[in-house]
Amino acid sequence: MVLIFPTFYAMTGGLILQWLLGYNFSVAVWVGYIALFGIAVETGVVMVVYLHESLDKRIASGRPLTDADIHEATIEGAVQRLRPKLMTVCAVLASLIPILWASGIGADVMKPIAAPMVGGMITSTIHVLILVPVFFVLMKERALRRGTLQRREARSVTE
Repeated sequence: MVLIFPTFYAMTGGLILQWLLGYNFSVAVWVGYIALFGIAVETGVVMVVYLHESLDKRIASGRPLTDADIHEATIEGAVQRLRPKLMTVCAVLASLIPILWASGIGADVMKPIAAPMVGGMITSTIHVLILVPVFFVLMKERALRRGTLQRREARSVTE
């Protein structure tokens, strides 16, 4: 789920800006989508990792969890990712928006690459910062009611 939704939200913004700018699908546009999907999935996965780490701290404390604990852990984890996500978005937008106004040599290739990335970064940001934590809370509250909420095992990077 974490890998699918960010790409849908990113694609929505990319398609809207591509349509507004009048670009047809081409190899250059698809290259832009591939780069966009990589960033969207990465930031979505990292957000979920931080949310799980924050919730795992509460589970490890040993006291029974409540819905309020899940909410607090989610807010704590999301706040930790707010600045890095916004820095990523600002860096991408600051580097790609000038390309959309370029008119020199190579602009005809670079504009279709930049368009889906600029549009998609905006919608991807909304998804990662707002919807991922909301979905996380809904899933963890459901697991808490079922009695299946438990601490995730630490995994190494090589797994």
